[in-house]
Amino acid sequence: MTQARRIIFSGAPGAGKTTLLDILAARGHCVLEESARAIIRERLARKLPPRPAPREFAAEVMRRDIDNFRKALTAPGPVFFDRAMPDAMCMLDQAAPLERRRIEALAGRFAYHPQVFMFPPWEAIYCTDAERDQTFADAIEVFRMLCAWYRRCGYEVVEMPLASPDERCDFVLKMLDQGKSVA
Repeated sequence: MTQARRIIFSGAPGAGKTTLLDILAARGHCVLEESARAIIRERLARKLPPRPAPREFAAEVMRRDIDNFRKALTAPGPVFFDRAMPDAMCMLDQAAPLERRRIEALAGRFAYHPQVFMFPPWEAIYCTDAERDQTFADAIEVFRMLCAWYRRCGYEVVEMPLASPDERCDFVLKMLDQGKSVA
């Protein structure tokens, strides 16, 4: 499978990524869940704090994202990721800055579609839950940080429109079908 078949959805928490992935799954596409949310869910079920120390949390997210990347290698069609390795790299870099060579090595080894679909903060749909405890202000900051990070890693950031889930799904599939580069 080529990198063009591994598509990342990233961006602000609570901006509609999971909803869109659910629609893609219902349409028969392969989707992989966000590693960080899975970790938080598992920790809460064990009556632990939602997140361990930042570096430990980022390392576990990265380990799972590597597993997800490997799973995608054998998938028969495109695979849509609810966040991916570059997000984990950003978390690691926030905990302890990564050397440029390390960033380049990881980005090269775990190559995804050159465009990342970035979900902007959207206050009208934003809500917290047991696994998402960030404020809307936090969501804005995460979005800005991830846009800058993905660009630093060589990705083209495609900002998702604030539209219905079905319209967003059609937007993504049309972009991928056309192989069109958008700015």
